[in-house]
Amino acid sequence: MKFRNLLKNRIAQNAGWLIFGKVGQMVVNFLIGLLTARFLGPSNYGLLNYAAAYTAFFSAICTLGINSVLVKEIIDRPAQQGTTLGTALGLRAVASVLSALSLMCLTMLVDAGEPETITVVSLSGLSLVFQIFETFQYWFQSRLESKVTAVLTLLAFTLTAVYKAVLLALKKSVAFFACANALDYLLLAIFLFIAYRKHHGAELRFSWSYGKELLKESRYFILPALMICVYSQTDKMMLKQMLSDAEVGYYATSVSLCNVWCFVLSAIIDSLTPSIYEANQTDHERFRRRNRQLYAIVFYLSMAVSAMYTLLASPAIRILYGTEYIPAAAPLRIITWYTAFSYLGVARNIWIVCKNCQKYLIWVYLFAALSNVGLNLLLIPRMGASGAALASLAAQIITVFIVPLFIKPLRENTKLMLDAIMLKDLRHRKK
Repeated sequence: MKFRNLLKNRIAQNAGWLIFGKVGQMVVNFLIGLLTARFLGPSNYGLLNYAAAYTAFFSAICTLGINSVLVKEIIDRPAQQGTTLGTALGLRAVASVLSALSLMCLTMLVDAGEPETITVVSLSGLSLVFQIFETFQYWFQSRLESKVTAVLTLLAFTLTAVYKAVLLALKKSVAFFACANALDYLLLAIFLFIAYRKHHGAELRFSWSYGKELLKESRYFILPALMICVYSQTDKMMLKQMLSDAEVGYYATSVSLCNVWCFVLSAIIDSLTPSIYEANQTDHERFRRRNRQLYAIVFYLSMAVSAMYTLLASPAIRILYGTEYIPAAAPLRIITWYTAFSYLGVARNIWIVCKNCQKYLIWVYLFAALSNVGLNLLLIPRMGASGAALASLAAQIITVFIVPLFIKPLRENTKLMLDAIMLKDLRHRKK
């Protein structure tokens, strides 16, 4: 019993440090992002976000899905931790270098005749090479020592924020800001490697035979990650190609402001996850009820915040970003309603894991990506950034409520969500 309580405390502390790190990054990122947006203006800020969308797209490829299985592999093979990490680093290094080169070639083709765009995207893409060292984070995570990575990540992030502040003071061009992500990952890489050595991490080794095994396990996570990236990033790419950098800037501003409070929803979901897992093992009706309760909390809290954003969109944009960004108020009034459905999808993952329905997610994400791209093609020429926002909202509703109706094992969850929205069966019935 004493050991079990100690383990629970370590798990709670580990989760606490992870949340602390995320909240710290969110605060620093929002403040510096705010100043950067005001300094660069909608066009250059949009160009920076266009480059970030490209980088995020290739980042989903170059991880090779390994991140999703790494902690389990380290725990299952404690005597081979050095081989596990060394092999993962080697595979990701090859994929990252190839991804960075492909990114440069693609932007030279798609954005031919725009040297500034090619430069900014290429500099942003350098972060792909340094991202491979985040692999060490999963070693610390497997040891329930996320305090180390949370502190180091926040330190690297803060130093990068200082770099951005210096750029703002010196009034540097957008190309210098494009280097920020690469600098962030470079600093984190150095810090993590030093910490790994200080914590007596095993000697790193590469094994091609084990690499084949690792890729065999991780390959199922590559396509879903890519589909999520297509779903979440193509709107910025399409806005740039179909309209202008400024429209990307307005859209990115609305998304940034919309997401500033979402760590609250993540904390709520994380805090209720253990009790839902426990109920799944002991009482099916309690399991269903707790899922409904979580869905109701997420939905109605999001709706309340979204109503506030809708009412205060224009003054909030004017005060925070300046009059140049007033056109961002229109997409903000739309994209804010996306949050409720997006986080219902996040909360749904608990039910999906409990019911072992992960294999159906590929179809959910595939339809999400296709519907998002199709709606963007239809709406962006007519409505600009607001069209991209409406496309994301509609695609999210389709993903959460419509697609699962055509997948029989997921229909039960859709009913739970609808019951939660109607506030049905949220309390325990006394017999």
